[in-house]
Amino acid sequence: MKRLTTMTGTALVAVLLAASAGAREAAPESLLPQPKPATAPASPPEPAPAPAPAKGQTVDEAFGDIRMSSGEIVQEIPSLEGVWTVAQAQELLDFIPGMKAEGLNPSDYRVEALTAAIAAGEGEKLSKLASEIFVWLVEDLRDGRTPMDSRRQWFVVDPDADRLPTWKLLEDALASGDIAATLTSLNPKHPDYAALRAELATATDPARIKLIRANMDRWRWLPQDLGRQYLVTNVPEYMLRLTVNGRIIKSYRTIVGKPGRTATPQLAEMVEAVIFNPTWTVPQSIVVGEGLGNKVLNNPGWARNAGYKATKGANGWITVVQQPGPTNSLGLMKLDMPNEHAIFLHDTPSRHLFNQDARALSHGCIRVKGARELAMTMSMLGNASNRADIPAIQEEVSEITMSGEYTRYEMKKQWPVYITYFTMATDVNGEMKTFRDIYDRDKPVLAALDAPRQENRARETSEEAVEIIDDMQTS
Repeated sequence: MKRLTTMTGTALVAVLLAASAGAREAAPESLLPQPKPATAPASPPEPAPAPAPAKGQTVDEAFGDIRMSSGEIVQEIPSLEGVWTVAQAQELLDFIPGMKAEGLNPSDYRVEALTAAIAAGEGEKLSKLASEIFVWLVEDLRDGRTPMDSRRQWFVVDPDADRLPTWKLLEDALASGDIAATLTSLNPKHPDYAALRAELATATDPARIKLIRANMDRWRWLPQDLGRQYLVTNVPEYMLRLTVNGRIIKSYRTIVGKPGRTATPQLAEMVEAVIFNPTWTVPQSIVVGEGLGNKVLNNPGWARNAGYKATKGANGWITVVQQPGPTNSLGLMKLDMPNEHAIFLHDTPSRHLFNQDARALSHGCIRVKGARELAMTMSMLGNASNRADIPAIQEEVSEITMSGEYTRYEMKKQWPVYITYFTMATDVNGEMKTFRDIYDRDKPVLAALDAPRQENRARETSEEAVEIIDDMQTS
């Protein structure tokens, strides 16, 4: 990945604004996690009247619907079987060996059966088999071959199957006759995928080949195109990137979740706002389980110095909130990205921990070195329309920071953030590196790639979200 010279402050934001302005014009917004509305949405508009059938057409013929015996019209399910010529089936057969270069196994795609069907000539048997193989190739190239139960703590919903539906790809491929081009177009667009592909072409060590294949497949789990501007963090690398138009504009060291129940999950969310001077509501696992509630109530001097305030209800329930300040466990800012896992990016008062090489130390959330600079940058990117807006936003944010008061600074232009897990990837300097598998997530992926291909795979995980109990600082 290309990298810009490191910049800070107004110069950085000016470059980003210029780049992101062009990106917004051409960004494939449907590929990104969708922003959540800041206010309640307006009532949906009345649907447009349906067009009348052409002369001589029935309603069913006009709209491709089928009518139930009850009279109810339901949408027709698109067919996943097309009519194949021998030439088209041969192109499909010729395409299959190239799957090895994409880190996939050509033997998964029934080469011998397709060869025999081609020899037998055109007909229903050839069309059925070629269609099935084409569908398998689409699913593996577009969505990834690894089934959901082998993607540990993977909660990213990939929109590609909706954006590029299988039936439409099959229909278009047969209509155009360009089978190979249709399938090749499904490969991930990110330059890191191309780098892994190049690495695979020269690799000879079996273990390294397997690792490359696993990480190539991880790219297929994500949207094919991440968009023109986004934040992305690779958990095992302990780094966060701010990326625009394929270039790393700025990178930051991170601290991620400890292995076990507090391991950081993989997500794709939208940053909606920057929280300055955040409070921290302490979870009951600490208030009760670790006795913090009684300690705060019984030691007012200590509690005041630590920034804790406790209230005790009539039923004996104790609530503890750590107030904004230099000792707050979230530091001086966090990026608000609502999600069911309660994961977000934030500052920390324990900044000395960024000097460690192994930084799986948090309770799930991601701590960012230089978080205050990131907060200022995101505030400006989320609200400035041009360079002239920057000074006013800088002044406003500086005043908010100095006030010490909790403030939610909304981003009118929200940014996607991807929390990923690659154990082999290009680092922030563009060099191919391997990273320690801190959560032991490689093993099930490697096993799935070696096992027979699984049909009818789920698109979303059935794995339960791990409750992140807190993000109290580690000292």
